[in-house]
Amino acid sequence: MTGKDPDEDAIRLAGESLASGDPVGWFERLYAESATGDAIVPWDSRSPHFLLTEWGVPGTGRALVVGAGLGDDAEYVAELGHETVAFDVSETAVRLAKERFPDSAVRYEAADLLNPPAEWRQAFDLVVEIMTVQALPEELHAPAIARIAEFVRPGGTLLVIASGRDEGGPVFAPPWPLTPSEIAAFATDGLKTGTIEDLRDGERHRWRATFHRPA
Repeated sequence: MTGKDPDEDAIRLAGESLASGDPVGWFERLYAESATGDAIVPWDSRSPHFLLTEWGVPGTGRALVVGAGLGDDAEYVAELGHETVAFDVSETAVRLAKERFPDSAVRYEAADLLNPPAEWRQAFDLVVEIMTVQALPEELHAPAIARIAEFVRPGGTLLVIASGRDEGGPVFAPPWPLTPSEIAAFATDGLKTGTIEDLRDGERHRWRATFHRPA
């Protein structure tokens, strides 16, 4: 598979899934095919996201990593002393993460962001969302953002890292990068905006933003 476009498999599978009316089924197919060597997971860097490590995760407490994939971000958060839960909609991703980190302190679970366990509501001191919402079609961004905000407990913090685009800007999906209004929309369900960093490097546009629920 040398020389293959790392995004090729994700684009192919997402297109097939969307055409069949299943906007999230391609995640399971992608991870399952990656396990047999038939696909590449383009975001599998085998390291935590650099905007997470640069941020400096505050304190300790109970943390939730959204759309954890193969676990690198969750492991980083746990190593800093957080009691960490990490979930993904793909059961294969959860299995592969457990295999990659067999001695992990992270509790990996398969769960649907749009229909999460009720006991997760306002249950976490730190919620980490890295590029999950943007992997969903635009019509699912608003409900996904609302569910993520609900995870933060009083006194807790939400960290959002995402690819960005300007309002009305072009999108070559997937992914569907987040607009300024979508980033601002995380300040919902009582969350207050902390910082919103608009990070641009050449053609790359990223967001790093924090939101807090008052104690």
